[in-house]
Amino acid sequence: MLLLLLAALLWVGVHVGIAGTALRGRIVARTGETAFRIGYSLLSFAAIGLLVQAWKGAETTPLWFAPGWLRWILALVMLPAFLLFVASLRGNPTALGGESALGAGPAGIQRITRHPMLWSFALWAAVHVVGNGDSASLVFFGAFLVTALAGMPSIDAKLASRAPDLWARLAPTTSILPFGAILAGRNRLVVGEIGWAAPLVALVAWVALLHLHPAVFGVPAVIPG
Repeated sequence: MLLLLLAALLWVGVHVGIAGTALRGRIVARTGETAFRIGYSLLSFAAIGLLVQAWKGAETTPLWFAPGWLRWILALVMLPAFLLFVASLRGNPTALGGESALGAGPAGIQRITRHPMLWSFALWAAVHVVGNGDSASLVFFGAFLVTALAGMPSIDAKLASRAPDLWARLAPTTSILPFGAILAGRNRLVVGEIGWAAPLVALVAWVALLHLHPAVFGVPAVIPG
């Protein structure tokens, strides 16, 4: 468990302590943006590899047991998680390398939240924390949950610093909290902009996950009966 805790701290530290602080700017000033992204990607892969291996080998203690009805609810929550992820792959200014879309204005899933990809990760992590209910899973999936939630204001601050004029047009019409800007009257939901492809892909992926979860991960996504 100690190794898992250290691996989780390393993962969070890489993403929050480097990417989300002024340290990133100082490193980029010395290495350049391309070299930083390559080095950062390699470090991230190493950190997640260590985290996965530590989780597999960690001793764990049951903390709670999710009843069958709750597991069905958690499985349903994964459907919007898939939709947020798939829809975030196009025209997403808050995704890695998506700064070119910053000046286009919010559309589609961006009207709902300007961080659809991170919300998909946050939902995935939260579902598995609640569904597994053991100490090792709490640390493992909790690390991803913390990283996703902390990454949202961190990315906002980075974009505001890099492109203040474009950010000043995007921020008032979007929100971190899903549907926040819509409920506040600063934007409106336009379902047609999301299209049919992203929901269809998300639905197919969700059904496939429910079917293949036992074979791939060794446990059913839901408890039958």
